[in-house]
This record gives sequence, structure tokens and C-alpha cells, in this order.
Amino acid sequence: MKILIVEDEPISKRVLEANLLDWGYDVVTASDGREALEILQSPEAPSLVISDWVMPRMDGLTLCRKIRKMTINGYTYVILLTAKEAKADEIKGLEAGADDFLTKPFNRQELKYRTRIGERIINLERRILKLANTDALTGVLNRRAFMEKMHVEMARSRREMTPFSLVLCDIDHFKEINDTHGHQIGDAVLQAFTKRLSAAVRPYDFIGRYGGEEFLIGLPGTDLAEAASAAQRMRKSTENTDSPLIDAPEGYDAICITASFGAAVYTGDAEDTSDHLIKRVDDALYRAKREGRNLVCVTPGRNKAEG
Repeated sequence: MKILIVEDEPISKRVLEANLLDWGYDVVTASDGREALEILQSPEAPSLVISDWVMPRMDGLTLCRKIRKMTINGYTYVILLTAKEAKADEIKGLEAGADDFLTKPFNRQELKYRTRIGERIINLERRILKLANTDALTGVLNRRAFMEKMHVEMARSRREMTPFSLVLCDIDHFKEINDTHGHQIGDAVLQAFTKRLSAAVRPYDFIGRYGGEEFLIGLPGTDLAEAASAAQRMRKSTENTDSPLIDAPEGYDAICITASFGAAVYTGDAEDTSDHLIKRVDDALYRAKREGRNLVCVTPGRNKAEG
């Protein structure tokens, strides 16, 4: 886990850093609250902050208040280092958003275990967040979490003038699998299918269960031609008869499936909404189904009729 030390006093900073490195933490340092705030706004920001109270430019109390006003993913746990021992000062720190305190000069073992408490709370928050955002059966994003991430990526696309594409796929004749083999085998097929999808996309692409046997794939930085190519890669991986999706129950052939795919691109137009994008990708999927299944179809940019 990454920890940010915010301390202007060089010796205290070195002692903190040496102890935390010795306990296996990844450590980043800052000399005041302003520098710390810049680090906390970076993509790989630390989740735990150990900050001195009294510092130049921006003190620890102000830093706490700023952190609590930030819109970031996940919780930032803050331990304040202070020589102040009055109860009123502790209450002032808690009101500002501090989670815990260490009195200077700090005891090495107390630092270790207060840091461990913060780590446990952060890990618990991450597990709860993962459960809230994950489809329980397949392990991909649930519909709500996918839509939230899609809105973030659409905003980034508009801001940075880069493409963002969406793929919607549906397992062909999935009802027949459930009717023939039962819902347990159907569930196993869904799990295996999402693994095939995950193996065919990039680490920063994201997959969500849209409903039933339908799945959405978000492709940041990808234009429509690239999205169609990615969808073809996923389609071929799904169709691969040399590697059946799962072993069927005794007395049945191994289960191989196909899937149909639709792709559409976000135009970056302020009037182009997520509803418009979903409609275009749904139209493309419907066309792939209508034209024989096991196909990839695309819908170009926003139609004037959409709004």
C-alpha cells in the first residue's frame, strides 16, 4: 500500500520514511499541504496520509479539510502528527477530517499499529466498494457501476477530444442452454464467456453486465473502426470450437457458443448523451441478430433524429 508522508522537518520525515519502508510500504513524501494536495490528485494517489499539523504554506488541519472536499475514488485515511496534547486540539483535528493522531515525538510501535489500523480500514472500504460495484455471478462491473464509469469516460472523451467506443454483446440462443442443461450450466457459461471477453480486451477497457446474457464493453481512446476490430476479436474468441467454453454434463457434447456484437462511437458532441450512445449500440446489436447472429455490426456517429 502507498503512504504519503507530509512533513517539513527533514529528520522527522526521514525517520517516518525509514520505518514505513522497513514495514513494506510504498512511500511518497511532501514538504507541505499544497505539495501533498497535488500528489493526492494524481491517478495513483496514496490512500493513507501521515501529516504534520504545523507546516508552512498549508498546515495539516487545512490539508484535512481540503482532502474531505475532494471528489476522488475511495477513502483517504489521515493520521495527524502533532505536539498538541489538549483535548480541544484533538476535537479540532477530528472536525477537520483527521481519522487518527500521533503525538510527537512518536513511538515506533505506536506508529506501526496505527498505520496498520488505517490499512485495515482502507482494505475493508475497498472490499465493500468492490462488492457494491461487481456483478456477483460473473465478477465484472454491475450495470450501475458500468454506467458511472461510462459517464466518466465520456466526459474525458469530450474534454480531451479523444474517441470513446461502446460494444454491446449478447450470447446467441442462450435460452436453449438453460432449457437443455439447466441454470447452473447456464451460469457457468456466463462466467466462462466473461473470462473470454476479459482476455480479449486491454487492461484499461472495462466490462459490465447489462442484463441477463448481455454485456457492455467500454473502449477508451478507441474509434469506431478499432471498436469493430476489437468486437471481431471477442467474437472469434467466443466462437473458438477448438476450445469449448465449458465441459457439458455427462452424455452431452462440450458446450460451444457464439455471440453477436454491436459497436458505436461517442461523438464528443455535448448534445450526444449516454442514452443516445446506448441506443446506437443496441441498434447495431439488433442488426447483427437480425442478419444471422455471430456477427459484428456498427452504428456510425450520432443521428440528427436523436435530438
